[in-house]
Amino acid sequence: MNFRHLKFFVATAESGQVSRAATELSISQSAVTSAIKELEAELGAALFLRSSQGMEMTEAGRDFLASAREVLEKLDHAKRVAQKQSPVKGTISIAATYTVLGYFLPPHLDRLKQLFPNLGIRMSELNRESIEEGLLSNRFDLAVVLTSNINNPEIETQTLMSSSRRLWAANGHEFIRRGRATFEEIAQQEYIMLTVDEAAHTTMRYWARSGFQPNVTLRTSSVEAVRSMVANGQGVTILSDMVYRPWSLEGRRIGTATTELAIPSMDVGLAWRKGSQIARPVQSVIEYFEQTYLAPKPQ
Repeated sequence: MNFRHLKFFVATAESGQVSRAATELSISQSAVTSAIKELEAELGAALFLRSSQGMEMTEAGRDFLASAREVLEKLDHAKRVAQKQSPVKGTISIAATYTVLGYFLPPHLDRLKQLFPNLGIRMSELNRESIEEGLLSNRFDLAVVLTSNINNPEIETQTLMSSSRRLWAANGHEFIRRGRATFEEIAQQEYIMLTVDEAAHTTMRYWARSGFQPNVTLRTSSVEAVRSMVANGQGVTILSDMVYRPWSLEGRRIGTATTELAIPSMDVGLAWRKGSQIARPVQSVIEYFEQTYLAPKPQ
């Protein structure tokens, strides 16, 4: 057993699927599967129940998850102690959109604090238009945004990860049992439309290409509202893996399925004013994200 086994296990437990864990870790699915099998053999217990809907933890898996997290937290603490002498100092301003701040940034902000204890980061949550204006007026040094929504020629972007979009439906729904649905079939269902971070605009773009229209019964800026409505069988939706969780707040399970037409991914990454002189503290943050997501990983 090693730290790689624990890291892969925790990522799979938190995402509910090997494919999502592999995407998050930027490695192959086979590497995640092999690590979990090796860990189960080492422990002599099954950690997951495998099904077409994903990976559900066993009782042994839930018990082991707390210990695995504790070990990884102690490792992070040890790294933090070793890196306290980081020469990076100063204060930088970073802007982020709602989805990025809620579902992507928090663990990275913690790691940046550990890596650069003398670096202050001022965070601001704004919509895309306000972030672009802030970058161009130098109010923000850097932004972490949905780069798939940025098309301003004065803004430089660096995509870090692409999150696939899938159909969500209540566990047990016909689409989940089949694992696939057509847009014609989805159009006959009640549809819950997320509106935050231009999600509705993006949704209608790929629906237009399908030749059908969603039967929208609710528009909401709350991801949790969408999750609850879908889990309770009150509609379906299409959203990205990054915001997917297998359970609603009420404890009802949500499944995912693919569609017959390819859906554009939701791309997450960095943005800054094109041609601007990037200060060393800002460059250190950019390098952290590039190392985390873009550097080659062992398979």
